Amino acid sequence: MATGHTDPLRRERIIAATLDLIAEDGVAGVSHRRIAARAGVPLGSMTYHFTGIDQLLREAFGRFTDRMVTLFDAHLGGCADRDAARAAIADLVHTMSEDGPRDLVLTQELYTLATRRPAYRELTHEWMRRSRVHLEKHFDPATARQLDALIEGLTLHRALAREPHDRALTVEAIARITAAAG
Repeated sequence: MATGHTDPLRRERIIAATLDLIAEDGVAGVSHRRIAARAGVPLGSMTYHFTGIDQLLREAFGRFTDRMVTLFDAHLGGCADRDAARAAIADLVHTMSEDGPRDLVLTQELYTLATRRPAYRELTHEWMRRSRVHLEKHFDPATARQLDALIEGLTLHRALAREPHDRALTVEAIARITAAAG
């Protein structure tokens, strides 16, 4: 692995290290020094590649939301009809809630920043918009919005519950929201 200024992966390692540290210790636990050490890069690389910690956090969370939309696309992209979309939504909820705490922590850290700082709210708005693209192929915009919120809520509840609900409850909740949509 190259370690000089010509290292084309240095920026990517910094972003990955940032997400790792946020997942482990929260946004409050990140610093240029800790990120550089985790990424295996000189401390000076931080200011070479990013104007400050805020730019780095926005780019790292942007990378995270891109990955989450890709996961959403993988589940819903190939749905031919509403029934397939309903099944894919249930699969998505269960996949996201069983993948471990990393994505859950990153999501909540982003939401906390977005609540406090409008620049991060733009990331969450874009994430929600992109998440609804596939839902709106099968459901009206209001139903897609409800489903998007349901996905997040059920995922959070399953991930944090001592006894997570089963697939039947997920399927029933999806059916109730989409019943009026056809």
